[in-house]
Amino acid sequence: MPTNKKKESKQPPQGEPSNSTASSPSTPQDKQPIIVDIHTHMYPPSYIKLLQSRDTIPLIRSFPGQPDPRLVLLPSEVPLLSNPSPSQPPGRPLTDAYTSLDAKIAFMDKHNISISVLSLANPWLEFLSSSPDPNSAVQPAIQINAEFEYWCQKHPGRLYFFGCLPLHPEETVQVFVAAQTLKRTLRHCRGVIVGTNGLGKGLDDPDMLVVFGQLQELDLPVFLHPHYGLPNEVFGERAEKGEYGHVLSLGLGFPMETTVAVARMYLAGVFDKYPNLKVILAHGGGTLPFLAGRIESCVRHDAYLYAKEKESGKKRRSIWEVLKSQIYLDAVVYSEVGLKAAIAASGEGGVERVMFGTDHPFFPPLEEGEEEWGSVAMNKEAAEKALGEGSKEAEMVLGGNAVEILRLGEDCLP
Repeated sequence: MPTNKKKESKQPPQGEPSNSTASSPSTPQDKQPIIVDIHTHMYPPSYIKLLQSRDTIPLIRSFPGQPDPRLVLLPSEVPLLSNPSPSQPPGRPLTDAYTSLDAKIAFMDKHNISISVLSLANPWLEFLSSSPDPNSAVQPAIQINAEFEYWCQKHPGRLYFFGCLPLHPEETVQVFVAAQTLKRTLRHCRGVIVGTNGLGKGLDDPDMLVVFGQLQELDLPVFLHPHYGLPNEVFGERAEKGEYGHVLSLGLGFPMETTVAVARMYLAGVFDKYPNLKVILAHGGGTLPFLAGRIESCVRHDAYLYAKEKESGKKRRSIWEVLKSQIYLDAVVYSEVGLKAAIAASGEGGVERVMFGTDHPFFPPLEEGEEEWGSVAMNKEAAEKALGEGSKEAEMVLGGNAVEILRLGEDCLP
């Protein structure tokens, strides 16, 4: 774990959140529009220790000649672990930006971000779903969520978080307990972050239905985030050798993974069974805004699905209806074109369903001495170009929507 440049307060023992009133919140510059970052990650101390103890991805490793440990997450990086390049080893540097609360607040202040909704970055605790020990994820989830709550208490009004769940196919009771704890005792929690693996078989797994039902009952939104991308062979030998960096895995693999996961949920009837379940999709919904019409056409022209629907007498809601009633999109799309598509796909009033994000601390500046993160500037500029700089609609996407949808002005959720 890297050494933080700024000394921080000692974490509470056993991960218990502090009950004391936190110090005064940092205040962003006056007279700036409210900017809320709903897609911003951190790795708490207990999670760092967990990744350092592992022999398979995800893991943290140190390499000769590298000043920081490296965070190795992607299957495409596995071949490079056994034969790392001295100049470009696998993974990305685990800098203070990933681990330091002071660094997060400094980033927010630098970019005039009023509020951040923190979340654990991929792959959360999904890799423990295959563990023979059903309780393997329980204590890590408790600890991680308590650490997030503790961080939020240190900067009241500026920080909230999406919690993580100890998903395991043999221990759904613990999932319910964790969800209830997030809702009823951790007052800064505003939902849960979930990957596409679920309990190990994807989000259309029948066993996931009880989990989604509990989240609907507790009114805990699901922030759905990709991690696995596409199989290595899709990208070819040159990508496996590291010639293309992470471009194909992140630029194409992640968006397609999200699209497939949501399509599977839709085809499995998850949204019809739980019509009040709220799902926030990372990266503008992947390719869903562009492909929703094609998915809908395939559904309506599929003989098997047509016969099944006719036999049951239950008509499936269109994917467009689901998009405009249960799905929200972040604005991490980096372009005016992509943002316009995300808004249009969300139906009439779709601008009310899109929320700004930065994906910090991924995609940091590469030039020495460069302080502004291009990923922030690109997403902010996309909103202003698509909706008009200073317009009511732009301000909704940049912050107003998140405040309302996630109830960020409230001290706690009832």
